[in-house]
Amino acid sequence: MKKSVTVKARNYRRFMFAGLFLMLTIGCSKNSGEKINRVGILIGAEFLMPAVDGFKEKMNENDYVEGKNIEYDIKNTNYEPEAEKAILKKWVAEKYDLIVTSPTEVTIAAKDATWGSKIPVVFTFAFTEGNDLVDSIRNPGGNLTGVRYSGADLAVKSLEILLEISPDSKRIWLPYLEEYPSVPEQLSELRKAAALLNVRLIEFPAAHSYEIAAELKARNKLSDTGIDAIMHLADPFAVSHDVISAVSEFVTEHRLAYHGTGGKCVFILSNDPVEVGRQAAFLADKVLKGIPVETIPVVSADPVLTINYGVAKQLGLTVPESLLARADHIAH
Repeated sequence: MKKSVTVKARNYRRFMFAGLFLMLTIGCSKNSGEKINRVGILIGAEFLMPAVDGFKEKMNENDYVEGKNIEYDIKNTNYEPEAEKAILKKWVAEKYDLIVTSPTEVTIAAKDATWGSKIPVVFTFAFTEGNDLVDSIRNPGGNLTGVRYSGADLAVKSLEILLEISPDSKRIWLPYLEEYPSVPEQLSELRKAAALLNVRLIEFPAAHSYEIAAELKARNKLSDTGIDAIMHLADPFAVSHDVISAVSEFVTEHRLAYHGTGGKCVFILSNDPVEVGRQAAFLADKVLKGIPVETIPVVSADPVLTINYGVAKQLGLTVPESLLARADHIAH
């Protein structure tokens, strides 16, 4: 009887050990098959951070779950080239599976940092004109693809809308950050459009935001300021608090139409960062599933038009009904 009990106990322990081994084996097999993709997201401007929300939201819809099969390393700089280079160097050394960038200058730095590696880059809000980021929109080549910012097209369209709101304007003041990489292409197209529209661009290249305020202050002392309307290019000045404040004060005093990103701008024509992030996730999903990044065509974000109707009324400007009908958003 005692021997029978001992045999049963021994068999029971063998059964338990076998079961435990099976559980561990199954668990290890499952874990080993669940690759965790490491994705570095580098955003070079605070106002573009909502793109991260859109990106993660769409990735989650595509079954990428944080902690299960994807990890994000999100960095936000503020036009700090050296900091951006250091971040990218670290990600390349650690062989991240994917790098997501925004805007143009950060993407250029990412292309340089990943040169010679197999790390793919998906960019957002980057100009593809006037640089060598990609070979072409349809066949980007190299290790990059992404969501381009059609800044030159938007600049021309912004000028046309500005003249719809202020049809008598002939002198358009255009401050911009000199030597900014995306400026030349925008200027080239805008100059052509201005000639066709019979208006004169009063270009004001500057290196610092305080130069904008100083120039407007000087013009305020003249009997004729020489400005009928103001617009921005897509550059850091367009989102600078100091620049927006100085321009807003000037247009309020002189009741002028202003195209910008805030303050007393009458309208905003740009891309929705959240939607751009979702578009980038669509491309990232393809990359992580093994499709060669160089074969994935670059896509363009749709423009979003916001009319600040309340500001227009304050400035004594009339927004045509046809333009209101085309607006995506109307702020009262």
